[in-house]
Amino acid sequence: MRVTVTGGLGYIGACVVEELTDGGHDVRVLDSLLHGQEDVAAHVTRLGAEIVRGDVRDADACAGAFAGADAVVHLAAIVGDPACAKDPAVSNDVNVGGSRNVVARAQDAGVRRLIFASTCSNYGRMADPTVPITEDGELAPVSLYAEQKVQIEQALLGGGFGELEPTCLRFATVYGVAPRMRFDLTVNEFTRDLWADRALEVFGEQFWRPYVHVRDAARGVVLVLGSDPDKVAGRVFNVGHSDENYRKLDLVKLITGQLGRGEVTYVQRSEDPRDYKVGFERIASELGFVPAQRVPDGIREIIATLEVEGFGDPYADRFRNS
Repeated sequence: MRVTVTGGLGYIGACVVEELTDGGHDVRVLDSLLHGQEDVAAHVTRLGAEIVRGDVRDADACAGAFAGADAVVHLAAIVGDPACAKDPAVSNDVNVGGSRNVVARAQDAGVRRLIFASTCSNYGRMADPTVPITEDGELAPVSLYAEQKVQIEQALLGGGFGELEPTCLRFATVYGVAPRMRFDLTVNEFTRDLWADRALEVFGEQFWRPYVHVRDAARGVVLVLGSDPDKVAGRVFNVGHSDENYRKLDLVKLITGQLGRGEVTYVQRSEDPRDYKVGFERIASELGFVPAQRVPDGIREIIATLEVEGFGDPYADRFRNS
């Protein structure tokens, strides 16, 4: 297939490009390099991907990047609650306006498949977070980022896009080592700070969240792209595994257990009320998706990379989205 990946130099995106090029696909990347990922651009270029430097809000950039493509994987976004909160107008312009532009330009280019990257944060705060929620459960976003994702999901699932066949993927919270590393994600951040012997303050330690390794998230994208369109078109899939729901308390125990040390304080805060446990049976039973890695594996690889100074300064601003 000829596949264009928007945000293909991002945390998940670079891993998607690796999976696609490994599979022999013809890959083009549309990315604004918002976080200065010149090293990642060089990496995916060596893999054979073509880089188009541009913004998803730019109609001409999208038209050029989508020309001749069979599929578009739309990952580009202002990602995460803190980054969206910093400038709500810009995040809405990119995440909503940019996504609408991507869809329109994909239609114009005759693209057949569209994968839209969404989030399990759409489930928000559940009435009973101990019962895993499925794709058919109520969406209750409590952040601007999730509200924007829900808005685009609803538009895509409403139909009316002609030959374009969209699929929405709600990713669990990602973790693990990737070409464009992020340390503003729970597992990665906790592991880094405890490894560095920094005192860690944790709030909402009893709240549930699902997690998925960044490379498994990328594998999920490629699996959907390779699936029969009749199975995936116009549908939503949670991407993760049902045994990968953890509380922050559980994550701390796993990390300190591997390190053999760690100073942790639990504090009360109310700015992030998300609390949800997610079921992933649909993608497992219908598409055969099984993650290759679990949270303890991700913790282990982060510690190993930190030990050999594989990230340089792990506290550098380039490892954050906000």
